Amino acid sequence: MNFKELRLNKPILRAIAEKNYDAPTPVQEMTIPLILDGKDVIASAQTGTGKTAAFALPILQLLFDRQDASKKGKKIKALIISPTRELAMQIQDNFKDYAQYTNLVSAVIYGGSAIEPQIETLKKGVDILVATPGRLLDLHKQDVINLDYIETLVLDEADLMLDMGFIDDVKKIERLCPKGKQILLFSATMPFKVVQLANSILKDAEKVAVTPTSSAAARVHQILYFTPKPKKIELCLHLLRNTIKGNILIFRRTKHGVDKLEQTLLRNNYKVDSIHGAKSQEERQEALNRFKNKETNILIATDVAARGIDIDNLDSVVNFDLPNIPETYVHRIGRTGRAGQSGTSYSFCSADEKQYVISIQKLMQKHIDVEEDHPYPLDPKAQPEVHKRKGSKHRKGRKSEGSKKKKKRWY
Repeated sequence: MNFKELRLNKPILRAIAEKNYDAPTPVQEMTIPLILDGKDVIASAQTGTGKTAAFALPILQLLFDRQDASKKGKKIKALIISPTRELAMQIQDNFKDYAQYTNLVSAVIYGGSAIEPQIETLKKGVDILVATPGRLLDLHKQDVINLDYIETLVLDEADLMLDMGFIDDVKKIERLCPKGKQILLFSATMPFKVVQLANSILKDAEKVAVTPTSSAAARVHQILYFTPKPKKIELCLHLLRNTIKGNILIFRRTKHGVDKLEQTLLRNNYKVDSIHGAKSQEERQEALNRFKNKETNILIATDVAARGIDIDNLDSVVNFDLPNIPETYVHRIGRTGRAGQSGTSYSFCSADEKQYVISIQKLMQKHIDVEEDHPYPLDPKAQPEVHKRKGSKHRKGRKSEGSKKKKKRWY
């Protein structure tokens, strides 16, 4: 199939051609006709499957016929809610590219930066608004944003939005929009919370599922290293010296873990940067730009910070800590081997992460190759560490002498 068959008009097709898109991806092929028919859609699609274009192109098409209002008279007709600033900015960049031969205006608003320039932009009039939930509600409260004309509401990365605690904000935004609007919900994974949200706000939704598990598994060479938890840093340094080359994205579970590994690599003279939730928007963007501009070649990140970030030509992904959700693993390794390229993923597994490997292999229906020839092997008999909480020295139900003395008698 090509894009012409998707009933898209010439200005949009011209913009697509300039982006060198040959044919629609599966999620675009399935979703675009449904959106053009005005249906509500719930789509399970991960980053890298082309989902931004899957909702951006039909939204532009639907608004195209009524685009000639003067800028001042423009009303917000499409609203895209995104959980993070990076994702919101990326979606806005895509809208700008696809709409360059139309008169449609899009804008992005997010927290963590000055509010005045965003208010100025909105006053000039926009057709499409990309926003993070907090800043949107903030500006709505100040009467800067009018949501009465919304025709299409998009909830992007819904699972991440709920993980970050935005569920009440999302429901509030949905209620502020008109009743008859079209709702499009995109999510990388479909946990119960997302399904529940979808059932409560979508009407007769069409379901689209694109599972990238097989494609990621096919393009990425996956290698597994069993190693004790305290030896992971040594193993990482060993592989960086001898095996892993090029542009590398390393995943750690916590912000503290990210910082600790970054300091170690800096001490060993590696060009390294990091992104996680505790860093400001500016710091994260600068780190990302340095990585994209090849000033650094190693980027360490948590899953939330790296979600949805487009990094081209990534040679390797290192799972320093294995994720406990198997879909997250697929999401991570899918960062490399994009757009037909090949890539390699290196995963470090300690005794307490063995169960995660079983779940990951089950999801992908593929066995991950184990590399045994390395200096820090895990003893096959090693047991997961058990962290026991220290209990009270008093027997349960026994009161201490002190509390007995303090007790007031009623007689």
